[in-house]
Amino acid sequence: MSDNHRLPPESPYAFLSPAEARAWFAYMRLQLRLRYEMNRQLRADSGISLADYDVLVALTSEPDGRMQISALATRIGWERSRTSHHVKRLETRGMLTLTRSAHDKRAVDVTLSAQGWQKLREASPQHIELVRSMFFDGLGSDALENLTSALEDIYETVIERGTLPRPVDHP
Repeated sequence: MSDNHRLPPESPYAFLSPAEARAWFAYMRLQLRLRYEMNRQLRADSGISLADYDVLVALTSEPDGRMQISALATRIGWERSRTSHHVKRLETRGMLTLTRSAHDKRAVDVTLSAQGWQKLREASPQHIELVRSMFFDGLGSDALENLTSALEDIYETVIERGTLPRPVDHP
């Protein structure tokens, strides 16, 4: 979409400026296509979905690979019920274990199993190669820094104005 292209007045995006509409459509095209390609690659090469990979990677942010379901849901930006259903499926496949939290008996802890760690180690090299090839190869070093700063700023705005609590991020 170029700056001089106007959206039909009935489009919900007609309220955006041409520059905003161009940026938004560029983002939407990128994230939808990239998620498709990453999901396809993970399924073909490792037998897991991008959603599976998102859960497994999120759990690695904790030293013991363990989080309460609600914290996991916040980390990956999913509803708690979706997270709960998905981790139960991953438990059935042997990649996670679910246990009552020792700290809060009402909560459930999700832990990466040895099989989950192994699947993640197997899937990651090819997945990272795809990410490098499709995402980073199109950027120069200046563009990478600018994009990173812009994405961090947008993320902070989403956290401040969104409805999910801020996840506990580890450096």
